[in-house]
Amino acid sequence: MTVAVVIPWRPGTPERIAHHQYVRDHLMALLPDALHLDVDSGHQPFSRAGSRNEGVRQAQAAGADVVVLCDADTLPEAEPLHAAISAATDGVLHLPYTWYRGLSQDGTRAYLAGAAAGDCSVQWAHEWATGGVLVLSPEAWNAAGGMDERLVGWGHEDVVFRICADALLGPTVRHHGTITHLWHPPEYGLGSPQHIANSQH
Repeated sequence: MTVAVVIPWRPGTPERIAHHQYVRDHLMALLPDALHLDVDSGHQPFSRAGSRNEGVRQAQAAGADVVVLCDADTLPEAEPLHAAISAATDGVLHLPYTWYRGLSQDGTRAYLAGAAAGDCSVQWAHEWATGGVLVLSPEAWNAAGGMDERLVGWGHEDVVFRICADALLGPTVRHHGTITHLWHPPEYGLGSPQHIANSQH
């Protein structure tokens, strides 16, 4: 099985640049035989949806059977990630986690200094996340229509894709585990004009 790992990525703040390298190194250690791609679709402003679409196109052109789409600030665990990859040829969307752990600024600092993620302070923690790390075949991505590129920056594109995937591919499969999000200054937040514009598409 050929696996491609796609990180939608455009350099930004020092924290984002450092986190991207940390996440990339983490994924290369978990999946040393995979094709690893940093992808920027070139949209202005940056489009995570567009970059994911472009990443899947590049992965499919390279012959990938399964694509792992991972944000540049998010760390999956090994066991659920490998389980999702092994199952993802079934044509549905797989999420390699059941729990989202969003570290606080202090928690991220402690984690990067060597503390266990579970011992670090969190800003958000919940079980309803739908993005961060997505695993599926290129064919399934295309059958679900890819991501809506009218949604710029971040916000709502994961939820929209999950709804489409559930409707067009079948129920999304979750694999027990946790993803850990590293803190960084937000480019824009909930209630910002960009976030509101995304919610109206």
